Amino acid sequence: MKVLVTGAEGQLGRSLLESPPVGVEVSGVGRAQCNLADPNQCRSVVEQFRPEVLINAAAYTQVDKAESERDLAFRINAEAPKVLAEAVREAGGRLIHISTDFVFDGARSSPYPPDAVTRPLNVYGASKLAGEQSVLRAFDGEAVVLRTAWVYASHGSNFVRTMLRLMGSRDSVSVVADQVGCPTWARSLAKAVWAAAVTPAARGILQWSDSGQVSWHGFAVAIQEEALNRGLLKQAIPIHPIAGDEYARRVPGTVARPAFSVLETESTQRLLGLAPEPWRTNLGVMLDELAA
Repeated sequence: MKVLVTGAEGQLGRSLLESPPVGVEVSGVGRAQCNLADPNQCRSVVEQFRPEVLINAAAYTQVDKAESERDLAFRINAEAPKVLAEAVREAGGRLIHISTDFVFDGARSSPYPPDAVTRPLNVYGASKLAGEQSVLRAFDGEAVVLRTAWVYASHGSNFVRTMLRLMGSRDSVSVVADQVGCPTWARSLAKAVWAAAVTPAARGILQWSDSGQVSWHGFAVAIQEEALNRGLLKQAIPIHPIAGDEYARRVPGTVARPAFSVLETESTQRLLGLAPEPWRTNLGVMLDELAA
């Protein structure tokens, strides 16, 4: 199977390139080879590689900045996926498009199933929802949209690496305690994406995250505890819980985020024959990599 990954330099993209299944020939392109803001590059990269499966792991992900760069966010997150989908379909291939928990408003108190009503709170979420809709329309519902949440890895820019840096350089940190979701290790997500790629029956909206749920504050507490156990931090510091509204007042330009965005993954587990690891287990494995 010939597979092309866009966003190859990102957290998920790198994890996908490092873990292809047996019998899969994978290539990756980054922004230099495929700038999603340029429709012509999107078409030409598909024509060049003619993949049997294209995994679109590229996106505009600057949640706060998207409010002032709405046109760019929609060009990358909505228009580019449509162009890629049309080009891949014309070439006879399949598409797996990565999306986000931010398509939901966070008003629920139980995990969101794939068919839950979407109601994004910000421009980033709206642009990702538009991307979902465009690829599903382009493939008459046969494309795969795989939603995930709170992705981190031992490389790239993410919450875990940011917390390690701040905890190693400050006397204390303040972290939002009233937003709940599920951290997802990029390698765990890559495993689910590859399973979808080799499962012909996979289509429509799927969802994947590690198992369990936690607030950002609880996640930060776990990061410190696990990092101290591995010698990645020299000493513990206070981690103060704050409300999202308070954080937004402290950091102007911070936009609304879902208060609860845990994804229901059981239907995806059954389809792909996978069971997710607990989020804290995978956090420990990722930190073991950093400590090695």
